[in-house]
Formats: sequence, C-alpha cells, structure tokens
Amino acid sequence: MSDQELFILEVTNLNVVLQNQVILENINFKIRKGNLLAIVGPNGAGKTVLFKALLNLIPHSGKVEWAKNVKIGYVPQEISVKDVPISVREFLSYGDKYVERALSLVNLDDKNFAEKSLNELSGGHLRRVLIAWALMDEPNILLFDEPTAGVDVGSEESIFSMLNELRKKSGITMLLITHDVHLVKEYTDLLLGLNKCITYFGESSKITEPGLQQKIYGEQVCLIGDAEA
Repeated sequence: MSDQELFILEVTNLNVVLQNQVILENINFKIRKGNLLAIVGPNGAGKTVLFKALLNLIPHSGKVEWAKNVKIGYVPQEISVKDVPISVREFLSYGDKYVERALSLVNLDDKNFAEKSLNELSGGHLRRVLIAWALMDEPNILLFDEPTAGVDVGSEESIFSMLNELRKKSGITMLLITHDVHLVKEYTDLLLGLNKCITYFGESSKITEPGLQQKIYGEQVCLIGDAEA
C-alpha cells in the first residue's frame, strides 16, 4: 500500500478569512486511516471553523483532500431536543432502519431504550444517540465537535472510552475537538494544537510533557512546515 493510500485526509495550505479577519492560516496536516485525532486549543482558535472547512461548509483557500470513496459522519456540539416529541427509534429511523445495531455500537443495548423520548434522555445518553445517528450510514470517518458537551460530570471518560473501543473494533478514523485534555493522553493517538495556525502536531502521549500545554494554549507560535505523524 502506497503512502497516499494510507492517508484518509490531507490538508494543504488551508486558509479561512471571514469578514476580513484571518480565522485559520496555513494549515497543513495529514491523517492516516484508523487514527483518533484530538484537536485542542484556546477559545477562538478556529477549531469548529476547521471542521466546517473540512466539510466544505464555508469558503476557504488551499486543498482539503479526502481519500477516494470516503464516507463522513458528523456529530455536532449541540442539538436542541427540548421540544422534539419523538422517540429514539423514530429519530434514528430518519437515517436508517438498523436502529438496534447502531445503539449497540454505542453501548446502549437495553431493548426498551429505543422507545424512550429524546427529551427525557440524560446528556450522556443523548450524546450516544447522536453518535449512533452518525453511524447509521456506516461512515469510515467521524468528526466530533466536543463529544462530551452536555454530558453529566464524571461521564466524560465513558464517552472517550466508548469512542476508542468503537475505533478499534471498526477501524473508523476519528477527529474530535475537545477541552478534556486530561483524557487525550489515554484515549487518542494524535494531538493537533490549534491557535489559528498549527502550534503542535504529534503523539497525544506528549501532552503531559513540560511546556507543551503552554505552547498550545499560550502565546501563538506557529508550527513551520507540513504536519505529519
């Protein structure tokens, strides 16, 4: 297998300018198939904008190259279900008929769970349902904007553990935006530090090294050249 076939995503000289403001500048990185990448950085660093550019939802320059026949699933940071009077089964059935399989993939195996109303679910259960919904079309890459947003305190690790288990079983590539730095080292492979430019790209295990978090969250110091791991 060639190097090109190993990569599911290649980003080259990506720039985003919105309302005459530079949001992302000279973004270069490559992701291999099967990796779990965490994207971290301070507020306003452009993390969600990066996802929108990768999905071609906003104007940008540079190249975003996905592998041939790639199928992408996306889990947003927030979704309001307060006034949505439908069950989990009805919600998932908008995407596909294999409801039980999708729920099983996110460790929701209770046979009665699919009959619950969306607006009665806890934050953690709703998050898993959203992930199940993203899995309905059997994507080979998933993008998560804050996978633990709205999750009950203390339940964040179970979400990360579930995603890591799912990745290992299915081989799905995952990119996730997170503020849960303490979970990055244990449950992800790669770390991309973002502060309008790339400030770090490499192994997640190095997140605890002295000075690295300061490099990522402190004053902007851009990484020069292509980021590849």
